[in-house]
Amino acid sequence: MSQELLNKNVIERICKHMNADHKDALIKYAKHYAGIVTLKEVIMTTLTKTYLELEVDKKVVHINFDHTLENSEDAHKTLVSMLKSIPKGTESSA
Repeated sequence: MSQELLNKNVIERICKHMNADHKDALIKYAKHYAGIVTLKEVIMTTLTKTYLELEVDKKVVHINFDHTLENSEDAHKTLVSMLKSIPKGTESSA
């Protein structure tokens, strides 16, 4: 995993990857961390060093990280860790 700085290109690449390949994770983030019960569509619009931004049914939601991200590797590890910390059975699908 690369340790690229979180610049515009890296953030766009992460968002594109998450939206194309990990829609299920985005749904789980929205439900668990943002408390959204039901949803039709979720898109990862951006991330910063301090939060993840999702658009859930046309509404913007920020989910704060537990620390300030250092680079792309830290972003990857943090997103995976957040997903793994969601208790099984509490993250039902859309």
